[in-house]
Amino acid sequence: MAKSTYETLCILDSNHYARDPGGVSKQIADIVTESGGKVEVNRLWMEQKLAYPIDGHQKGTYWLTYFEMEGVDMPKLDRAFQLCEPVLRQMTLKIDPRLVEPILENARGGGPVTSSAAAEAEAPAAPAEGGGEAAAESGDK
Repeated sequence: MAKSTYETLCILDSNHYARDPGGVSKQIADIVTESGGKVEVNRLWMEQKLAYPIDGHQKGTYWLTYFEMEGVDMPKLDRAFQLCEPVLRQMTLKIDPRLVEPILENARGGGPVTSSAAAEAEAPAAPAEGGGEAAAESGDK
């Protein structure tokens, strides 16, 4: 069976993460690996106040994990996340195969990949002396 690429967003207990960030990161990667997946990217996204309390927690640490796995192993992964103490909530999505490379590059810190970036690189330089300003002013009238 073919492997697909998935994205999991976990909301972690901020206190648990603050005490042992490396341990929590390793624990999430181990869950994916033990469930039959191969971790591509495993990173902190952000920490913020939750919209509503989850198990008495007011703040959450958002963690993104991208991995390859066969779909038949997903129930095992979901159960492992439910049993993981620092994970308050999690959601896993299958990534469209056409979007895998740009999403992974962005997650690794390569920045957004857009087709307009290539077009901007090939575009001729704007006139040096106010040519761009004059064009902008004439467009307002």
